[in-house]
Amino acid sequence: MKQKSQGPRWYVVHTYSGHENKVKANIEKLVENREMQDIIFEVVVPSEEYEETRNGKKKIKEKKMFPGYVIIKMIMTDESWYLVRNTRGVTGFVGPGSKPVPLNDEEVKALGVSEKLPAIDLEIGETVTVVEGPFENFIGTVDSINNEKRKIKAYVSMFGRETLVELDYEQIEKV
Repeated sequence: MKQKSQGPRWYVVHTYSGHENKVKANIEKLVENREMQDIIFEVVVPSEEYEETRNGKKKIKEKKMFPGYVIIKMIMTDESWYLVRNTRGVTGFVGPGSKPVPLNDEEVKALGVSEKLPAIDLEIGETVTVVEGPFENFIGTVDSINNEKRKIKAYVSMFGRETLVELDYEQIEKV
């Protein structure tokens, strides 16, 4: 377990029943405090919404799909294992003995865990080339990055002036 694995994988952690959301919050707080966002990426309590009718009123409620379990996307290292394993409310990783076993892609899909898109590998001020769209073959300087919408804003030189344009991440390449 000394070496980093190939990349981030999803692992299942067993918790005290009813403590799933507390465990999620505790792990997220520890990751933030110890600046381990590059090792532990996401903590999920799989749940589904359902409709409940009481006294003639419909309410949408949420129930945990797997009470007593939390799913974590992380790179398995001694440090990440220790942080998760010693979080209050965690009883252990799912796997034989104390060896965590990552979920395979089919299992992750079956759980309904949506993948967060990887961060856009750009920084403000970097130069990009537009490879498709109305500004194709233009060169721009990145002004802002919106990872959720997968868009960037860049200053492109048109007619001798710098013009701010919004581009999809798929429309550009790093220079």
